[in-house]
Amino acid sequence: MSMLTLRQAPPGCPVPRRLDWPSPTAIPRPLLTVAFAGSAAFAVALAMVTVWQAHRLWGIFAGCSYLLAAMAVLVWKSRGLDVALVISVAGALAAPMWLMAVHRLQQPEVQVIDHSAAMLVQRGTPYPGPAMIAAAHNPNIFDPYLPALTAFGMPRVLLGFSAATDPRIWFGAGFVVVFAAALAVAGARDVVRWTALVTASPLIAFSLAVGGTDVPVLACLCLGFALLWRRPRTVLAGLALGAAAAMKATAWPALLVAAVLLVARDGRRAAGSMAATALVIVAAVVGPVAALGPRSLVQNTIAFPLGLTHVKSNAVSPLPGRLLAETGYTGHLIAVALLALAGLAVIASLAFRPPRSVRAATWRLIIALTAMFVLAPATRFGYFVYPLGLFAWLEVSRMGQAAPAAPADPAAAPAEPAEPRGPPGPGVARSANSARQEAYQ
Repeated sequence: MSMLTLRQAPPGCPVPRRLDWPSPTAIPRPLLTVAFAGSAAFAVALAMVTVWQAHRLWGIFAGCSYLLAAMAVLVWKSRGLDVALVISVAGALAAPMWLMAVHRLQQPEVQVIDHSAAMLVQRGTPYPGPAMIAAAHNPNIFDPYLPALTAFGMPRVLLGFSAATDPRIWFGAGFVVVFAAALAVAGARDVVRWTALVTASPLIAFSLAVGGTDVPVLACLCLGFALLWRRPRTVLAGLALGAAAAMKATAWPALLVAAVLLVARDGRRAAGSMAATALVIVAAVVGPVAALGPRSLVQNTIAFPLGLTHVKSNAVSPLPGRLLAETGYTGHLIAVALLALAGLAVIASLAFRPPRSVRAATWRLIIALTAMFVLAPATRFGYFVYPLGLFAWLEVSRMGQAAPAAPADPAAAPAEPAEPRGPPGPGVARSANSARQEAYQ
């Protein structure tokens, strides 16, 4: 009986979960070692199979850096993680990104951003006109992004070509600042280490180094939902979500999910405040460009991503939507129809079972974005940075909130009453027996 009683947790105390790590320092060292070693294996494999020079360069730098980081975790028990984070951030992100910026090794997205920013300054719109599109044979002539993303190309237009004005530098700076703010607002602990760990991961470091445009959008989505976690700050959340929606159309489902969350949890007034703020931001950014050339806006941002133009996107991955689109006109229609059905299914789930917490809403958004990227006619694996990044932010924030509060100062706490010297009364005896019986059961 006594042994069984000692093994029981105190009544009312939650049992800690095995995966609750309020700080990266709480992650077991063997698991950290495996994570860095696995990242090194991924980077080396990418360098061996890719045909892109920028991807190969990143794989060489990152593979060596992740391997050194794994060794640092094994060698140093106390400071191994901090050394590993410095090595991985410097070797997997900063060094290859700066080197590629100097030599102008980049994915086509960076060139599209630079060209769109130059056209915005010269012509007042970042999109090529219908005549230029009709004569085009290169898919990189299209700009599938919304005007807010063009702002990352403005330093190069205004200050000239240099490594410091490369859009990737500003993508990275924006992500680090906004993602750290999203973690802090949501209640995560040890924000600096978590931000460094996520930024140095292959998920983010690879995309930033070679020129992916989705990372700043992801950070704004995380911040928008973080501002809705506890006491909803609807105006600030609307600003963050509106900024994301004004950069890429992939952020639009987040506006719908956030609005449904607020209606179900906080009422229509809160949802209206958030939605109105976001729509004002989108209208202020997209409205002037749409007024100058509505047809160009539709051709670049809607028709081209859906594969409805004579020039097809280079976004190729062996995913169902792309494979169907490659079979011909009928297969393309089937892919678009499946994409529309998936969107209707998500809308139906929001209508019949709306999320009532940020965690549930984020999971609904993760499912919606995953279905959209799997079924889109023009898609690539890089788009999955959205669901994976949202999951990482959600879990880090949850673990920070689930962490127990620091114990109070023992000197300031009132002293516990002394044990009674005399034999306990009948009532006390019954309470002790009852507690032991409950523990045994």
